[in-house]
Amino acid sequence: MSRCKLHLASASSRRYEWLKTRIDAEFVDFSAAGLRSEEELPQSGLDVRTQVQKILASKVEAAKIEMAIQEIGEIEIPDFVLLADTLVEDPDDLQQSLGQPSDRASAAGMLMRLSGRRHNVWSGTSLLIRKGNSWEEKSSVEHATVEINHLTDNQFGDLLDSKSWLGKAGAYDLAGEMGDYASLIHGSEECVLGFAPSIIEELLQLL
Repeated sequence: MSRCKLHLASASSRRYEWLKTRIDAEFVDFSAAGLRSEEELPQSGLDVRTQVQKILASKVEAAKIEMAIQEIGEIEIPDFVLLADTLVEDPDDLQQSLGQPSDRASAAGMLMRLSGRRHNVWSGTSLLIRKGNSWEEKSSVEHATVEINHLTDNQFGDLLDSKSWLGKAGAYDLAGEMGDYASLIHGSEECVLGFAPSIIEELLQLL
């Protein structure tokens, strides 16, 4: 079997490490880096699923442009490009999304909104498959439901001090510090991590 090249267009170390353990390094050259273009922000007035769809579509177009530039520069083009985006749905407003906190104060605000509540996490994933000079695209947006315990003042402080909220939608990491205080009610941890499970399944079958 010949080697193929997979590129994860994401700066998320959590996504990278998770996917790395699921591919065969003997047959797959795996790389990861965030897109160079500025990420589109969620649009108000839309449900969170649609917000993720729009952000993901923007990332797909940006990735295609960046791949075309690489081709002009005679840089090796990957066989597969994987893109992803995740937003946490505000339990008080289904049209309000909680993205990555900008600082400790915004992280604290997000954790306060989620404490003692259930909420949905929406993850969208697109797989670009190189077909000569064009790309075949497969995309899906899926969700999981997470319940967070009523956090005590000490638990709030520990979560904030741990900085596990950095770069995490909704200011928490289910696979990290928050795992002691949260439960997966519906869906998969894969979705909370930041991937649509159906697309990852298809990718692994192709690899």
